[in-house]
Amino acid sequence: MAEKVNNSAYDESSIRSLDWREHIRLRPGMYIGKLGDGSATDDGIYVLIKEVVDNCIDEHTMGHGKQVEITIEDKTVTIRDYGRGIPLGKVVDVVSKINTGAKYDSKAFQKSVGLNGVGTKAVNALSQYFKVTAFRDGREKTAIFERGVLVDDQKETKSSEPNGTLVVFIPDETVFRNFHFIHEYLDAQLWNYCYLNAGLTMQFNGKKYVSKNGLLDLLLRKTNPDELRYPIIHLKGEDIEIAVSHNNDYGEDIFSFVNGQYTTQGGTHQQAFREGYIKVIRDFFKKDYDVSDIRTSIVAAVSVRVQEPVFESQTKTKLGSQYVFEGGPSMKKFIEEFLAKELDNFLHRNPAVADALRKRIEQSERERKELAGIKKLANERAKKANLHNKKLRDCRVHLNDELPAKNKEEFIVLQNNSTIFITEGDSASGSITKSRNVDTQAVFSLRGKPLNAYGLTKKVVYENEEFNLLQHALNIEDGLEGLRYNNIVIATDADVDGMHIRLLLMTFFLQFFPDLVKKGHVYILETPLFRVRNKQETIYCYDETEKQAAVKKLGNKPEITRFKGLGEISPEEFGRFIGLDMRVQPVILEVGDHIQHLLEYYMGKNTMERQEFIINNLKVELDLVNE
Repeated sequence: MAEKVNNSAYDESSIRSLDWREHIRLRPGMYIGKLGDGSATDDGIYVLIKEVVDNCIDEHTMGHGKQVEITIEDKTVTIRDYGRGIPLGKVVDVVSKINTGAKYDSKAFQKSVGLNGVGTKAVNALSQYFKVTAFRDGREKTAIFERGVLVDDQKETKSSEPNGTLVVFIPDETVFRNFHFIHEYLDAQLWNYCYLNAGLTMQFNGKKYVSKNGLLDLLLRKTNPDELRYPIIHLKGEDIEIAVSHNNDYGEDIFSFVNGQYTTQGGTHQQAFREGYIKVIRDFFKKDYDVSDIRTSIVAAVSVRVQEPVFESQTKTKLGSQYVFEGGPSMKKFIEEFLAKELDNFLHRNPAVADALRKRIEQSERERKELAGIKKLANERAKKANLHNKKLRDCRVHLNDELPAKNKEEFIVLQNNSTIFITEGDSASGSITKSRNVDTQAVFSLRGKPLNAYGLTKKVVYENEEFNLLQHALNIEDGLEGLRYNNIVIATDADVDGMHIRLLLMTFFLQFFPDLVKKGHVYILETPLFRVRNKQETIYCYDETEKQAAVKKLGNKPEITRFKGLGEISPEEFGRFIGLDMRVQPVILEVGDHIQHLLEYYMGKNTMERQEFIINNLKVELDLVNE
């Protein structure tokens, strides 16, 4: 095969030097991960908020300011802390000059999150409006920017405000297209801050957040206490806190933090906890339990404080630090020694808890052995089914093809944007396959309606061909570490059958792989119900209200098309709905929702209560579907 040659010019004119603002706006993903519209927990608009709040938290950690106030009105974010306030003479520099900040002085910020002097600069550059005001010792200073450009550098004035910093910003709508804030995501984010910072009070649109018991409170909020197999084990030491228990759900649920930062992708501290926990359990019970039997159904939270932490990307979602502090113990040794002492002591002092823990592990052991033979046959069937040709149209980010990524940071951005559409029917899967972004979007085709998995054991995942092939496509058989796609999008028709398929798929995920939903990986694709057009313009509408607005806008009796299925939408049109303007609904578990209770209500035996719910809540949707 002839070697491809790129004949584009490469000389002095090819070399460009970008200022801080240009570089952030040209490569925003390098600084805030994926952009998104706010449908995902890790979308950029939430990272912007986090970057500002992290500075407030660092002030609190240093002993300055016990309260942080956040308000969001429409698309305007306001954040006020009561720390020391930015030194007035450096207000402009701190938010507009890369590598400028106090956190390079490790004595001042020993164990903070933001160490690279980028955070608020990224917020500034990616906001259509950005205002910062510092209040310090009876004086204040304000600077206002538009997309990183200073437009108003106000003089210092007297002030009666208490010390601290006020930041107001509006994310740039040319960067974050059609964005919206989902308050449940922010709610979870703010609770995490409070669990990790004793004495801190946060307010969000008037709601108060405060925690007295740290990670113990976190696990109680994230789980149903009635379903825990034994009371939560809560251990605290210098620079480390751990809470752990087991429940009856499949999977493994570990929340890990470093210096108050939620490391959603784990890292060295999370791996050290896993290894240390397994070692203590084996030593305590004097039995070489299988790793998977110990980890199955575990719910845990781990928090460490590290001097000058090293993260694997600017978004700080995965810790890379090998040491707790320079010249100190390795992360692995630090956590393993803590567990070897504190967890072992706890289990000796609490024999009833130890006995319940042993029984849960041995239950997992029995279930694993029962599945062993079935899994082997199922894996062989999956290979014979030639998964990558028949069921899955994969994307290039997983096929080792040349990708448009110039460095590791850009490749991480592509991985964060990796998406798999799960759809049913040849026409729908064909349209998506033809119109998708082959770099980051894959398509998995279902054959008819999936089985109702409610109340079934994991044995069915291996016995049912569709389920078996789907778990292989996602690579989740052994947990989320191998998850191949960051976003799992259920793409079905907006009719009764399509809604039923959605429900069956969500039941499958919640029953056997609940972490996918808990970690925010599962979405429902929204596709337009109507196309309204005249000779000059075409408008796609997602509900009756949008349709009426489009008709009013276009006037003169425009042509109206009602889409009754995905197969009716041409590949050319479909490209609009799964590209930059893609609309998805995240599948969110609200606090207080328990998986088995939800599944019993929606997928169990038919009850009068459920019938009344359907009649009262779905009549409008069904009327629309049956027009």
